[in-house]
Formats: sequence, C-alpha cells, structure tokens
Amino acid sequence: MRVLAGYPNLYCKLSGMVTEADHRNWRPEDFKPYVRHVLDLFGPDRVLFGSDWPVCLLAAGYDEVVGALLKALPEDWGERERAALFGLNARKIYRI
Repeated sequence: MRVLAGYPNLYCKLSGMVTEADHRNWRPEDFKPYVRHVLDLFGPDRVLFGSDWPVCLLAAGYDEVVGALLKALPEDWGERERAALFGLNARKIYRI
C-alpha cells in the first residue's frame, strides 16, 4: 500500500470490509487499524467510501457498513474530511 500511495494519481476505495471479515462475528473495531493505515498513507483527499452494496448484505446492512467506517475514522477528522471520503472525492475521481 505504501508503494501505491506514493503515486499521487492513485486513490484508494474503502470497500468490502465486512464481506472479507467473518460474516457473523466481525466488530466495527476490527477495521480500525486497516482504515487508519490507508488514511495515513493516502490522506483524506485520496480515499473514498465504497459500500460494497449489495454484496455487503451477506454480512451487514448498509447502515452497519457506514457505521463501522465512521467508528474507524480518526477522532480529529472534521466535516471537510468526512465530506471528501463520503462523496466529494468520488465526484472528483469519477468526474461527476
């Protein structure tokens, strides 16, 4: 991931976490080290949220997926960083 993050034109989508975890026993705190690692490497302007819907339904509902990611975010992340993660970065990347 560190090598990939070194390329300024690459972005990272946080998606599929619950479906890659134990479908019945995952907890939101399980994802924190992975989310933080990606955020540390790519920063708030090169990471975007992916719900993995409808595949996420194998392990969680949409609200649970969002909630798990929110719990993993750094405490000092404000509205600007959250807005980037949950939509603005996707608009920029996909040019929509």
